[in-house]
Amino acid sequence: MRKITLIALMLPIISFSQNKFAQLEQLLPTPNEYRNAAGAPGHNYYQQQADYKINVTLNDEEQKIIGKETITYTNNSPDVLEYLWIQLDQNIRSKDSDSKLISVEKMEDFRSLRNIKKKMLDFDGGFKIEEITSTSGHGMKYFINKTMLRIDLDKPLAANSSISFNIKWWYNINDRSKLGGRSGYEYFKENDNYLYTIAQWFPRMCVYNDVEGWQNKQFLGSGEFALPFGDYEVSITVPSDHVVGATGVLQNENSVLTSEQRNRLKKAENSDFPILIITQTEAEEVEKNKSQGTKTWTFKAKNVRDFAFASSRKFIWDAQGVKVGGKNIMAMSYYPKEGNPLWERYSTKLVAHTVKTYSKYTVDYPYPVAISVHTNRIGMEYPMICFNGGRPEADGTYTERTKYGMWGVIIHEVGHNFFPMIINSDERQWTWMDEGLNTFVQYLTEQEWERDYPSRRGPAHLITNYMRGDKSNISPIMTNSESIWQFGNNAYGKPATALNILRETVMGRELFDYAFKIYSERWKFKHPTPADFFRTMEDASAVDLDWFWRAWFYTTDHVDISLDEVNWFQLNTKNPKIEKGTAREVNKNEQQFISQIRNKESIKETVNELDSDIDDFYGSRDIYEVDAIDNSEYNTFKSSLSTDDLELLNSGKQFYELKLSNIGGIPMPVILEFTFEDNTTEIIRIPAEVWRKHEEKISKVFFFDKKVSSILLDPFLETADTDINNNSWPEKQVPTKFDLFKSGRSSENPMQRDLRLKELSKKQ
Repeated sequence: MRKITLIALMLPIISFSQNKFAQLEQLLPTPNEYRNAAGAPGHNYYQQQADYKINVTLNDEEQKIIGKETITYTNNSPDVLEYLWIQLDQNIRSKDSDSKLISVEKMEDFRSLRNIKKKMLDFDGGFKIEEITSTSGHGMKYFINKTMLRIDLDKPLAANSSISFNIKWWYNINDRSKLGGRSGYEYFKENDNYLYTIAQWFPRMCVYNDVEGWQNKQFLGSGEFALPFGDYEVSITVPSDHVVGATGVLQNENSVLTSEQRNRLKKAENSDFPILIITQTEAEEVEKNKSQGTKTWTFKAKNVRDFAFASSRKFIWDAQGVKVGGKNIMAMSYYPKEGNPLWERYSTKLVAHTVKTYSKYTVDYPYPVAISVHTNRIGMEYPMICFNGGRPEADGTYTERTKYGMWGVIIHEVGHNFFPMIINSDERQWTWMDEGLNTFVQYLTEQEWERDYPSRRGPAHLITNYMRGDKSNISPIMTNSESIWQFGNNAYGKPATALNILRETVMGRELFDYAFKIYSERWKFKHPTPADFFRTMEDASAVDLDWFWRAWFYTTDHVDISLDEVNWFQLNTKNPKIEKGTAREVNKNEQQFISQIRNKESIKETVNELDSDIDDFYGSRDIYEVDAIDNSEYNTFKSSLSTDDLELLNSGKQFYELKLSNIGGIPMPVILEFTFEDNTTEIIRIPAEVWRKHEEKISKVFFFDKKVSSILLDPFLETADTDINNNSWPEKQVPTKFDLFKSGRSSENPMQRDLRLKELSKKQ
């Protein structure tokens, strides 16, 4: 124990260099009339509109899409446009696609025949543009630059004016099992049927805005899509025994649905549980034969940024109503029998739950339908419709991992309706603005679906392995989509975790939820940028978060705060009875060194023990004895103190000086749990600003009425600290956890094992 007479006020050496706590002004664009300093749309904010009227035919014999579209493009900008840019995303599958040429490969990537066949597959992909004409039928000049098409206008498009033109095109649909991809078809060999999930299927207008002019970055595969809003009318011609689910509202249900299906659909509107529109028995009957005729399904969708659809004769279809913001939304699922029993039991309920929960945290879901379509393995999102994996075994059993995988992907992809389909960020540039924000709200939605849901992303401690990894294989969050290392961790996991830390630890739930909802409301049906998000979160909360954005989003630093040293102090009361008594106890309990211990055994008697003349005054006095002078001096000292000072000296306060280091580079709040000798605890939360002038090392002094037995840093695993072995006093090592794998482990899933046990039980 160390004793001091008084506690000195120590003035730290102030460092004037700023790093993480520097403001972000030099990194963010200057506010202007289009986007103001508060993070809101400015008084002259504008965005373009692209309306589509499309007629498309799905050729089920040749797996081909044939279409013609009329685009009406409205220039709401103050600029005169000399040309228009259009996305040709299917061209990523062209034989001369850049995405094939720029992939870095090693022979070890081709150790499987499947990968070799995929590389060697000769697929004639990409859009075949047959013609582009004005509405009067005149040909328009255009040029194709890989995944982008430029239309050269005869007359520049003036501000606040519109132009309409036609595009005629077709392309071959890819087999997802062989070529992968966000859309395509799945072939079911058993009964020679196809399930089509069709997206990026028509030439689409690029975004033109105040930030970068035309967003015409080439599509290389990772960066998704930047799209303007518009109104759609789409007529889809398919085999007459196909069922189609699509973005928007079906306009001709009397022509394509039976009276029984229409009645079931009507019943589902007011049902709080899924109603089967097409049963499994009915779907199985239809898929036995192929119709030779066709039907045209027509859908309309207002104020959407894209359009996708799914078509198959294999579809089971169910639906239920969901009340959000005074509106009734139809939650629906389309799935083949191969998706059951999982899909019939869960899909539409998950859609309904997701729509309600996201609406609570962001904006009320504005569209009339929300659809989940079953596919094998993929997950992909579009307005009002998404394609989701999660397939049971052929015998109907499934693993827990399959179940949670299905739950998670449906929540995630339905959630994408909000980010980026409504809050319409630029996915081609900033993946985290849709995937990261969406994964964060996915985490909140999962936790409201099942208590202690085993979410893969969101909780701070789940990102630590990634953040402490090799920095040469990690990107800052603020990295262009096509240049990101470790896509899932960087664009999904880390931003979702950062937002969860903001909500739970830095801002608190009330402030965060309010600011996050303000951001969502401000930018619904608009095009936000990272700066708009950063500024809104600060503007609506009165919390300076520049240090947080800088550390978490602009660097590859990690969190590792170390509790380096703890020093214990007590006040010197000057009372000789107390102080000398304490000193006597300290001396009595002082740790002995090895020679002292052995000398007691080996030296029977010392000289001074044998000769009484050896010891003098100093050899015989009791230095811990309280004498009259001690008492007199203490009485004089007491008389110089006020009642308050004397009370403080005798209070028995225990002082603890903690020294901490920021090893990882990211400053974070310091959360400390003090455990006292009586086993009670106290939590103290220190804001991250404690690091503002000392970014590497700080010290803090705490005082208590009781003695501290232990101290734990980050006791609730909320800061993403990558090394918890330096978080304890006294030092406590946390054992490493290893995943154990058994060779020759049975491939039988737990449900199959349970079925076998039941069979054995019957036999016995």
